[in-house]
Amino acid sequence: MEKWILYAIISMLFAGLTSVIAKFGMKDLSSDTALAIRTAVVFSIVIANAFLFRNAYTELQHTSSSNLIFLAVSGITTSLSWIFYYRAMKEGQVSYVASIDKASIVITLLLSFLLLKEPVTPKILTGAAFILTGMIILIWK
Repeated sequence: MEKWILYAIISMLFAGLTSVIAKFGMKDLSSDTALAIRTAVVFSIVIANAFLFRNAYTELQHTSSSNLIFLAVSGITTSLSWIFYYRAMKEGQVSYVASIDKASIVITLLLSFLLLKEPVTPKILTGAAFILTGMIILIWK
């Protein structure tokens, strides 16, 4: 198994735990307060990982400003995604919210085809169609 596949599977497992654990933790908190606490923990762990265990100082000295701008914009979109995800999770069922949120894969696929020029294959299109169909089934009244 290639290393990136293993990393993706580990990511999937932790992501699956994240929403359910967060729902328990936000019982007596607003979605925004719960997200602030979660984000502070995420920030601390990510900073420690990058600066204590990786070569972040050197990498930052050699990166371009356009890389930093793209990463900053990505941080903004991540923040907005998390804010609305937590608001939805506070009011709705985690199983529905997480399933609808994961339909973002379809947006990611479209953008990867258009902007990154990644290959479009029948396998990817079929998977995306199933994801989109699943989301429509969930939100259909």
